[in-house]
Amino acid sequence: MSVGEAVEAEPKRRAPRARFGSLVAVILLLLFGVPWATLVWSGNAWPAPVLAAGTVVFVLAAGAFPVLMFRGHGGHSDAASRVADTMLGVIWVLFTWSIIGQAFGLVLALAGVADPVRSRVVTAVVLLISLALLLWGYAEAMRVSRVRRVDVVLPRLGPGLDGLRVVLITDTHYGPIDRSRWSRAVVDVINSLEPDIVAHTGDIADGQVEQRLSQSSPLGDVRARYARVYVTGNHEYYSGALGWVEHMTSLGWDALHNRHLVVTRGGDSLIVAGVDDRTAAGSGLPGHHADHVAALAGTDPELPILLLAHQPQQITGAVAHGVDLQLSGHTHGGQIWPFHYLVRTDQPVLQGLSRHSERTQLYTSRGTGFWGPPFRIFAPSEITLLTLRSPAP
Repeated sequence: MSVGEAVEAEPKRRAPRARFGSLVAVILLLLFGVPWATLVWSGNAWPAPVLAAGTVVFVLAAGAFPVLMFRGHGGHSDAASRVADTMLGVIWVLFTWSIIGQAFGLVLALAGVADPVRSRVVTAVVLLISLALLLWGYAEAMRVSRVRRVDVVLPRLGPGLDGLRVVLITDTHYGPIDRSRWSRAVVDVINSLEPDIVAHTGDIADGQVEQRLSQSSPLGDVRARYARVYVTGNHEYYSGALGWVEHMTSLGWDALHNRHLVVTRGGDSLIVAGVDDRTAAGSGLPGHHADHVAALAGTDPELPILLLAHQPQQITGAVAHGVDLQLSGHTHGGQIWPFHYLVRTDQPVLQGLSRHSERTQLYTSRGTGFWGPPFRIFAPSEITLLTLRSPAP
């Protein structure tokens, strides 16, 4: 490249960075500015020291948040991640309920309630609701997931496989908060269900294998009568996907990296296949991409297919290849309301069992763990027991 070309290229490189920086600034301004306006400024008429102290708190928090997030998730500092993730959850809840609070303030204004009483009532309501939701959401995130039991009728399933028990876990997201005891308790629940197949549909952890050994090692004690199967999620490709595939294999799981196995019982068989996450193609790892053709190569077209694919959005490939049931996660059920609605702009399904063609069904788990903010609000975690049923005679 000549000197002239380099000079021309530099502004082109700076432009995306400038746009990204502007976007981050706008998001921070909204996330922290709306709660500040509702709780501190607005018509509260707080004494000057209270107004100044509240403003300083919000300004410092807004400035520290991106630094902590970068040092945590970019610099792999678990301490910084814990603080940044908690801040994200708190400010999201405050932001949401501040907007709702402003609407409540309009109702009070129409009812003749004047400031500063009106704004102080709004502030009190927003703070009380936010605190209650955050305490409840933290307890929901940290508890051992409840078992969700679902029967799924597969018309092509042979009678010998009727009642096959498939336990689905996904999005465990072992991360900066040490949840080794939680992980052990989850495994105990799985084993108590006496599964025939246990499936993990990705996003095992946030971090490299060596960082999350104590949290992930209990997965080696999962018991299943026929198979323990796993596919990558998008977060594996941020955290050393090859290492996680190898680690799961070392724990005795079958990593279904665009491949399949066959489970047979009572003279009838089921194809259990898996494909990489849809983001895998952009990871730069050779051979990593969602490849349904490779996953189903050599299979009997008359046999029913159970497919593991991390994201519900991958259902289009399942439909195209005649899959009977796809198991997915990724959405977390929204994790913190009203993030549910944003998830639906990217994914066809938020949670539960859905049908996508005459043959193909999809089960989307709300996830077994949580990502980032240690809160689950109106989106409880789950360990799913799917009982596969053949059609009634």
